[in-house]
Amino acid sequence: MRYSKPLTRSGLTVAAAAALPLALAGPAASGPGISVSTTGSTVSVTTTACAQLNGSWGTASLLAGDQSNFSQGRQVALSGTGSEQSAAWSDVDSGTHTVIVMCSNGTTAGTQSVIVSPADPPAPNPSATASPSPPLGVMGGIGGSSTDYGTVTLVAGGTLLGTGLVTTAWYLRRRNKPNRL
Repeated sequence: MRYSKPLTRSGLTVAAAAALPLALAGPAASGPGISVSTTGSTVSVTTTACAQLNGSWGTASLLAGDQSNFSQGRQVALSGTGSEQSAAWSDVDSGTHTVIVMCSNGTTAGTQSVIVSPADPPAPNPSATASPSPPLGVMGGIGGSSTDYGTVTLVAGGTLLGTGLVTTAWYLRRRNKPNRL
């Protein structure tokens, strides 16, 4: 006996295989536009849609939430090359903003909204808020808790060091020859 698949099942497979390249192409196939990104309080835009005309690529404008016209926003001239143009704004307030890019020939390269997150509050400095602690015993290192490194301290330390060296040498020599003093 012969087993055959229903045609609808194989038809769906063929349709899915045909649609896969279109789905993978995504926004790249949609033509020129703009790409907006944020880093902290800096907003930047890039585009490939503008051509240089009279030494200018065009202008980008950053509109705050209550602004609706290109001329109301913070305007920055585009800079770049024939393959990519860009503009950036720093110290942008948090909230929703709109970026509009106008090429030098008067066409709009694109419009995109962007959300700028509020800046993180600075972390408190624990040493500035903590109360000063009392001295905690003897300071370590050469000299112990003494902070007076005058002549007397250095001579006393040198004398102790010299005495220790002489005593160690005497002990080791006596140990090798027990009958000697």
